[in-house]
Amino acid sequence: MKDVARHARVSVSTVSYVLNDSGPVAPERRNRVLDAVRVLEYSPNESARNLKLRSASTIGMVVPELTNPFFAMVAEGVQKAASARDVLVVLVVPDATEQPEENQAKLLRSQRIDGVVYLSGTGSMPASIYDLARSGPVVLVDEQIPGMDLPAVVCESRKGAREVAAHALGQGHRRVAVIGGPPGLWTAQQRLAGYREAFAGAGLDPDSVPVFPGDYRQASGHDLAARALSDDPRPTLLICTNDLMAIGAMEYCREVGLRVPEDVSVVGFDDLPFSALLTPRLTTVRQPAHEMGFRAASALFELLENDESGAVGELPATVQIRDSVRPPGGGA
Repeated sequence: MKDVARHARVSVSTVSYVLNDSGPVAPERRNRVLDAVRVLEYSPNESARNLKLRSASTIGMVVPELTNPFFAMVAEGVQKAASARDVLVVLVVPDATEQPEENQAKLLRSQRIDGVVYLSGTGSMPASIYDLARSGPVVLVDEQIPGMDLPAVVCESRKGAREVAAHALGQGHRRVAVIGGPPGLWTAQQRLAGYREAFAGAGLDPDSVPVFPGDYRQASGHDLAARALSDDPRPTLLICTNDLMAIGAMEYCREVGLRVPEDVSVVGFDDLPFSALLTPRLTTVRQPAHEMGFRAASALFELLENDESGAVGELPATVQIRDSVRPPGGGA
């Protein structure tokens, strides 16, 4: 800025007024400053600017993987919110680099980021991420971590799970199996709790319904469907804790000649963009992944600018009734 001021023959404060549009400057002086900026190819030091303005120049986004479209849509929402503020997002994907979250958190710290949007793949927080939370804002998305008093943006997972299970049970199913998520994840626990509430409401003993914990990946749904459907009598309904595992379960059914939904009904959770394009179209629960990411990033910016702690934000989950569920026995 001093070089620009010297070239334009004005004070440094005048340069600041022009660049930040924060004070009155005569047109002739303004033009001299803008000319000097172009000649010198001046680019503001965003880090220094933001220290004064108390806003962000760079934030981090930790997401377990991007092969899961839901995670990718959350990351897109974060990017959209950041782009609206000209903020850079450093995306950290531990699975993609085969580096544990501890090493990735050290990378974030070295980048001098202003805050982090954190989507846990483990249900816990590595010590280095915890250190980041003590030194700067961290906002959780699609997860809550017990013992961590951090703002979070989540979905009504329990309510959505209860409602989709109640819909399937309302078709007459009583032989049911659940392909669950990772036991340590809050989302998986919430969905399982919602399913159990629906079982109890339909007169089923929740403890009598077998649960096969998975990892939210398609291959997991495939393998666990093989285990679940080997029971005698065979379940007529598979409740899967996310869409990818539901797709894996449907894939297994095709391989062994079981028809969905005539022989086995299948339920998912997430409503990924292609879930309505499957054959049959998947009955599932829609959670607004893009908006969750956008709101999490927005909450992070509010923390940076206003020091407000921010409460947990819960977005609606809505059941999408399609073709993959029908009464047992091939009824219409």
